[in-house]
Amino acid sequence: MSKALNLEKSLALFEKAKELSPGGVLGIRRPYNFVQGEYPIFLERGYDGHIVDVDGNDYIDMLCAYGPVILGYEEKEINEAVKEQMDKGFCFSLVQEVQNQLEQRLVELIPSAEMVVLAKTGSDVTSIAVRIARGYSKKNTILRCGYHGWHDWCVENPGGVPQVIQDLTKEFEYGDLEDLERKIKENLDDVACIIVTPVGHPTALPVIAPPEGYLEGVRALADRYKIILIFDEIRTGFRVAMGGAQERYGVTPDISLFGKAMANGYPISACVGKKEYMKIMESEVFVSSTFFPNSLEMVASMKTLDILEREKVVEVMWERGTWYLEELEKIKAETGAPVTVSGIPPMPYITFDKADDVYKQRRTLFFTEVIRRGLFIQPYHHWYIAHRHTDEDLKRSLQIIRESMEETLKVYPVKK
Repeated sequence: MSKALNLEKSLALFEKAKELSPGGVLGIRRPYNFVQGEYPIFLERGYDGHIVDVDGNDYIDMLCAYGPVILGYEEKEINEAVKEQMDKGFCFSLVQEVQNQLEQRLVELIPSAEMVVLAKTGSDVTSIAVRIARGYSKKNTILRCGYHGWHDWCVENPGGVPQVIQDLTKEFEYGDLEDLERKIKENLDDVACIIVTPVGHPTALPVIAPPEGYLEGVRALADRYKIILIFDEIRTGFRVAMGGAQERYGVTPDISLFGKAMANGYPISACVGKKEYMKIMESEVFVSSTFFPNSLEMVASMKTLDILEREKVVEVMWERGTWYLEELEKIKAETGAPVTVSGIPPMPYITFDKADDVYKQRRTLFFTEVIRRGLFIQPYHHWYIAHRHTDEDLKRSLQIIRESMEETLKVYPVKK
């Protein structure tokens, strides 16, 4: 096995953090989502496609802050634009002109965008969209498929959420039109909307490209039963295509939601949609926040979009990602690893098959070997390719995956 990393400072900071905050860190950043004692908890800095922890360990980062970092860390062009805006001010009682500029740009880029509401997080805009749908339809039940954030209407760990609210959200299975139609019929008189991630990403399961005809079928069912259709494009926006998965796959929802890669890590998100539905916010649906109009993130988003377009980032990412998935398949075949290679080119992933009773130990050892060799990926979340990952970074990551898989299979061989 590889030598364990020095994580002394990181672990000490975590012990202090647990005295200051419940769990020390929030949600999916807690150590049990990685391999406890093997992964860093506190980072010092990032550069290009790398991160460096507080103990000085340097990693190729393919988690990319769970998706926001589409270009790379330390993007000087973006940061300089933000610094220039700081000198003008960025938090006021009223809005600044860059709001209109960014919203106009989103309308031009995204097929479903006729009007825009800017917010800060993915959870903000998924919840805004649900409120719009309920306000417009005067109905309450939400049919969902995917991860949509931490707010009451969709939270997966429902502690603290009244049962009566939980009961208003029904889940359907991705890729199964019969299941969706069954859920529609079971709740027909009260369905406010269908919200779905157009590229499926169930927790700890393979990322799923839309099966042929699936998104078209979802659109058809929404039309047939007169239900508002929402695409959660928080992960796919500006990564699957500049206009999101709806552009690449040719299916336009009524409302869609963007975030993560929208500003290369600056906190901003957008709820966009058809005027017919969005205008309900002028009268019956109220949304407000002190910080939603802050302009730094809008400036960062404008500059991020400039770079994405100028450097043809999406096209490059798909080309490199297609090669990367092919290389993962070679590793699987040549090592005999009991894994599934999945995802789409910008979002590759492997999951360990439940081939026998030691698949969990196999997975734990693999990710232990991976992090010790300097590749930062996560067992329960798909990975990302960033624009600033060099060819050498990607080749080295594949070498690490191969070496880690071979080491894992020495300890936990697959029985014939």
